[in-house]
Amino acid sequence: MSKKEIKALRRPFLGELFRRNRFNLAMTVAAAILTALGELVISWLIKEIVDLIAGVSPYSFRTLLLIAGGGLALLLLSAGIDYVFLSRFQARAMRQYRAYAFQRLLEKGIRAFSGENTALYLSALSNDANTIERDFLVPLRTVITTGVAFVGALGLMLWYSPLLTVIAIGFSLLPIIASVVFGGKAAEAEKTVSDRKERYTGLLKDVLTGFAVIKSSKAEESIDRMHRENNEGVAEATEQRTRVGVLVNSTSGLAGAILQFGVFFVAAAMALSGSSVTGGTAIVFVQLLNYVLGPIQVFPEFFAGAKSAFGLVDKLAGALHRNVPDEGEAIAPRLTEGIAVRDLRFAYEEDKPVLQGVDLTFRAGGCYALVGGSGSGKSTILNLLMAASRDYQGEIRYDGTELRTVSPGSLYDLVSIIQQDVFVFNSSIRDNITMFSDFPKEEVDRAVRLSGLSRLVAEKGEDYLCGENGAGLSGGERQRISIARALLRKTPVLLVDEATASLDAETSFEVLDAILNLTGYTRIIVTHDLDENILRRCTGLFTLKNGTVLEEGTFDGLMEKKGYFYSLFTVSQQ
Repeated sequence: MSKKEIKALRRPFLGELFRRNRFNLAMTVAAAILTALGELVISWLIKEIVDLIAGVSPYSFRTLLLIAGGGLALLLLSAGIDYVFLSRFQARAMRQYRAYAFQRLLEKGIRAFSGENTALYLSALSNDANTIERDFLVPLRTVITTGVAFVGALGLMLWYSPLLTVIAIGFSLLPIIASVVFGGKAAEAEKTVSDRKERYTGLLKDVLTGFAVIKSSKAEESIDRMHRENNEGVAEATEQRTRVGVLVNSTSGLAGAILQFGVFFVAAAMALSGSSVTGGTAIVFVQLLNYVLGPIQVFPEFFAGAKSAFGLVDKLAGALHRNVPDEGEAIAPRLTEGIAVRDLRFAYEEDKPVLQGVDLTFRAGGCYALVGGSGSGKSTILNLLMAASRDYQGEIRYDGTELRTVSPGSLYDLVSIIQQDVFVFNSSIRDNITMFSDFPKEEVDRAVRLSGLSRLVAEKGEDYLCGENGAGLSGGERQRISIARALLRKTPVLLVDEATASLDAETSFEVLDAILNLTGYTRIIVTHDLDENILRRCTGLFTLKNGTVLEEGTFDGLMEKKGYFYSLFTVSQQ
């Protein structure tokens, strides 16, 4: 991707820092200017007071005292403006940045999001956002003050002694060169820290999600080793970033000291030689040098920080840009004929086919089960029916319309999926059913009743908090919430992907029974549980092996054939 394209992706993200925030920014800039003017007035006063003592100042003591009061008033006014507007500007900027990024994230379709590293987004909206605020947004006020003070101080210096000013500018080239040399290294070090933290965050997420698996597999030592390696990586990257920061600051500081002492000794020599440079001028030059040194000390660090911050913005913008547009034709949210799958072929990796020439027919209103061993392609079929990928060969048609031509948003009004891993928010039962949307009470009550949640709601109430990821609910209750969500959306097609895999036999039967009792829905179930009472009630069964359909028919018909399904069923009963 070219630099021009990267900047184009970055622009709207940076724009969010200032959108509807320009007045707060303007007031912050005004406060910065007032601060700089107040400090310049004080510097000017130092010269005039010294010259007054030496008897060469044209101003009286009273006049200088009044001017000093004006300078302090400027600083007080600046502080008042900052108190009101500075925090407001920074808070709104980051709130809008995070909101925009999160909104862009929600625009991604299932197809675009699948396979992405979620740790990237966790890091981008937490650690990286904090870094952007710290290294770019917060220093803006100081940079503006420093810039204005630099211009004013340089003007005063030229007024007092052009020759001495030229000498000072010559000395100032050293810090500028240092900032150019080390700025890029600082940006690279910051990006490395972000990448290492992203990996570390991803590991933590995996460990916390799979904690039970780790314990039951006695994999603590291996996981601890992985944690140590990732933790060391973060520490090393952070250490290197600190080293680079110290190098930048030390080099800038050393160059600044050379500038300050050089100009001071030249000014002192000129004053002693009887030139127009007075003792007050020599002293004020030292004072004004602080403002000339300001950009040399502040700007390199700011530009290095801004470059690092922009790199983090570019990283997020690039990830969010990898999006599948919600394009395609809209279809009606109803299924009148059915779903036809013809010669479906698919592979996650080249030369490793998962599906090979699959043919399936699901008539509208029917209930179908996909059965077969692990890796036979059952879940892949459901994912493709949900448009998780368009990189398949063959056809998937909903009422004759090829799925590739259907917009994802339109498809989600037609199809819902109930999966094994049901995510439940730490909110009320009602919120988890409605997914925080408003629905009429009678519709919610219907979904509760049909999904088998009535007893839970009666015992705990709709406002019962479910806990983090549904920790306050049983597995069956979480699955029923997933069913209720689908029923409330009234999508005519329900896909059920191993929804009972982690449930006991009794709860598994209850959940599948609730799904089978639904009328007016086309249901496609992937199940490992070959329960005769469930399978007999299905319109049709498809038996898969190695990505192909070996058999299809009713339960009784397949049992009579005594083929592959018969073998699977017989083994499952032992």
